[in-house]
Amino acid sequence: MPRSKTPKNMIQSWSRRTFLNRLAAMAVAGIWLQPGFANGAVKQGGRRIVCVGGGITEIVYVLGAEQALVGVDTTSLYPQAATSLPSVGYARALSSEGILALRPTHLLATEDAGPPSVLRQVSDAGVPVTILAANDTFEGVIERIQRVGALTDRHMQASQLEKQFRQDWQRARSPILARKKPAAPRVLFVLSHSPGQVMVGGKGSSADAMIAYVGARNAVDGFDGFKPLTPEAVIAAQPDIVLMTTQGMQVIGGIDGVLKLPGMAQTSAGQKRRVVALEAMFMLGFGPRLPQALTTLDQLLINAMQVSP
Repeated sequence: MPRSKTPKNMIQSWSRRTFLNRLAAMAVAGIWLQPGFANGAVKQGGRRIVCVGGGITEIVYVLGAEQALVGVDTTSLYPQAATSLPSVGYARALSSEGILALRPTHLLATEDAGPPSVLRQVSDAGVPVTILAANDTFEGVIERIQRVGALTDRHMQASQLEKQFRQDWQRARSPILARKKPAAPRVLFVLSHSPGQVMVGGKGSSADAMIAYVGARNAVDGFDGFKPLTPEAVIAAQPDIVLMTTQGMQVIGGIDGVLKLPGMAQTSAGQKRRVVALEAMFMLGFGPRLPQALTTLDQLLINAMQVSP
């Protein structure tokens, strides 16, 4: 799934958060690293990494460490080569059997991975588990590049990638920051996994971060995470533009399907057919392609706002 924070993120238990926090702290401290893994004593050919998180998988490939990959999750869709690797399933519904069957020497995942019991089982089986923060910011991507570079002994490549990423980010953000524009458009992010499961994104999601980075305003800011779409919520939001993933757009039946959603016809976005979409991981993965995704989204919103009333 896209690195949008799906509704399941809103219902994290205390035990889940506590376990993942402890897991991340142990990984930082090196407690769960096999001897020699972090310092490069293990040859690249001897590493067998299972990667859970599309953005992390992209980093592994850009760093040239993909030879160590033996398995990925269902969000690891880019580059195309990643889709040919064995799949361990959906990030939040992993199974220890599926992971351990690949004989990994390391499990590398974002904090969205779970359930916690499976991560414990993998660790108890002697496989080091490293959890990287799902920090949906520019700084978060930098941190993940550095961590993955260290864990795969690709320090020089990580340094080069970080430098290029910073330059690309500056090029993407500069025109947005310099642009003289009227009031920022109100953008409503709609997440749809199925026709019967349609949510709107509030504060704290990867979509919210992208909307802010592109200089727009989230049309709903009265809650965190995701809530079911209701006619009242849509009408109250009065979005200028509706933003979706291409996958969600297909599920819901294209633009015509979006316009049939409750309350959408009563909004400016609905009346002017201002509906745009981007591929989920490209837009919400917060990986090395973030600057390109930002530029693409910026142009989509500009074009949408030029639609005549």
